Amino acid sequence: MPTLTIDNQTVTVEEGTSVLEAARKIGVDIPTLCYLKDLNAPASCRVCLVQVEGRPTMDASCVLPAAEGMVVHTNTPPVLAARKQMVELLLSDHPFECLTCERNLNCELQRLAKRFGIRDLHLEGSRNHYPIDDLSPSVVREPDKCIRCRRCIAVCENFQSVGIYRMVERSFNAVVGPAFNGSLMETPCIYCGQCITVCPTGALREQDSTARVWEALQDPDLFVIVQTAPAIRSTIGEEFGYPVGSLVTGQMVAALRRLGFDRVFDDCFGADVTVMEEAKELAERLERGGPFPQFTACCPSWVLFCESFYPQLIDNLSECKSPQQMFGALSKTYLAQEEGLDPSRIFCVSIMPCVSKKYELLRPEMNASGYRDVDAELSTRELAQMLFQAGIDLRKLPAEDFDEPMGQASGAGVIFGSTGGVMEASLRTVYEMITGRELQGVEFHDVRSEDYKDAEIEMGKHRLKVAVARGTGAARRLIEAILKGEKEYHFVEVMACPGGCVGGGGQPIYYETNDWNEQVAHRSRRAGGLYRQDRLKEYRKAHHNPAIIKLYQDFLGYPGSELAHKLLHTRYVSRKLYSPEPLPKKEHKQQVQPR
Repeated sequence: MPTLTIDNQTVTVEEGTSVLEAARKIGVDIPTLCYLKDLNAPASCRVCLVQVEGRPTMDASCVLPAAEGMVVHTNTPPVLAARKQMVELLLSDHPFECLTCERNLNCELQRLAKRFGIRDLHLEGSRNHYPIDDLSPSVVREPDKCIRCRRCIAVCENFQSVGIYRMVERSFNAVVGPAFNGSLMETPCIYCGQCITVCPTGALREQDSTARVWEALQDPDLFVIVQTAPAIRSTIGEEFGYPVGSLVTGQMVAALRRLGFDRVFDDCFGADVTVMEEAKELAERLERGGPFPQFTACCPSWVLFCESFYPQLIDNLSECKSPQQMFGALSKTYLAQEEGLDPSRIFCVSIMPCVSKKYELLRPEMNASGYRDVDAELSTRELAQMLFQAGIDLRKLPAEDFDEPMGQASGAGVIFGSTGGVMEASLRTVYEMITGRELQGVEFHDVRSEDYKDAEIEMGKHRLKVAVARGTGAARRLIEAILKGEKEYHFVEVMACPGGCVGGGGQPIYYETNDWNEQVAHRSRRAGGLYRQDRLKEYRKAHHNPAIIKLYQDFLGYPGSELAHKLLHTRYVSRKLYSPEPLPKKEHKQQVQPR
């Protein structure tokens, strides 16, 4: 437990603690740019420089271990001048596009320039220029704005276990990107958008769909409907100053009507449909003995991860589409029938916490109705931008209700937005489907996950082994354990983002702390609003939702029917980069045939 002095304050810390964290412990604010505690500390930006007595040069405090008797100065004129010069060096090779940049007023580099009072650049010289990579359907790269902080490398490699980013070139020409500084389309990128959420500048952003939606809203020949994902109701408020996890469901509905949407629906309805179909699929697998485990397929980034890295598990992926796609298919069929609409005139917009949904809606198989299931997707940030453009303030709007017939949802549909929520929602229905008995306690706390969690649940004659993984890095560890025969499960939920959809790549970006674990905890706190709304719902099981009962009685027939399979189910494809090891035979009856 070394004791050191920082700006005349004495502090004792645990062995291995950095000077930066020691300073923060006593309230001394040392600026950082590349640093994310417990995720990224490459000391590349040098903005956290400090002076230690007895050392000839200044040190990056983020990687400097605290030592017994150390005397540290963090705010002397030479230190402040050195930090300012480091920011000026970054700015000298940075495009001056702040007014038109996606991250204007929410850029960490911009904040530091203001903090150090930089008004003029005294350092001028050559500037790098790279082409913009906008070929991906979800993520846009602007390498000119890259400051080489390596955060995207860290989150992609260490948390998501995908690893598509590297340092490309050397010295002044160095930049972060895929191999050979190519396009994301040439990589196994899963479009989760976590690189966007950690990027301190505008070097990474989502594909902008707002112009297409504005155009559709102005087209008198289109009937424009919108579906809002479960997580949006507890996150869009952050963009308007609400506390984290605030439920603004009614105000969100009112705002969307004022934007000009002809109908405002709840994608929690789509989530309820997903529960019905997925529960039926699991019950059938239990009856026939596999293949196990059944993986949920609600998250398109996880599906793409599985297709790319574990194609031998494609038969284990649920055949059920995601709620977004189920809702879209039903909007062009069921809604068209109920409202007497021409499906070719229906333009379906989704509001999602995700940027991967932009990719998912373009998948060629997502058009079983004869029309594209979903026509456009807006992230939470894009919806906020449209509301700002229109001068619509959630805080000034009365609460309004969703439209019928696809606006009523159960609490099970609401909790889809949190890690473990899909699992819990499905268990509420599959329990009664399998046992024929009413489930009394509907909350399955054992599957509400912070990282990776498994449990065993008694269901009649079955003892259901389930697991939940948050992030594809956790999913990789879980899958490797299954492949080695160390774990056996019947049902597994994977969500690619921290905390589930509440931590999606399209959610409001949070930069109040440079502690990665605290950022993840912040995202997880958003789920509190979803669980509160679940407890307030009249119906907390998908199969008790009157709108779902009516859907099956009037249109689909029953879960797993021929029509349900045509509209709501799909199959996935192998994108394998190598020959995968098959599942142990005891886990998987149908072996994938080699190419």
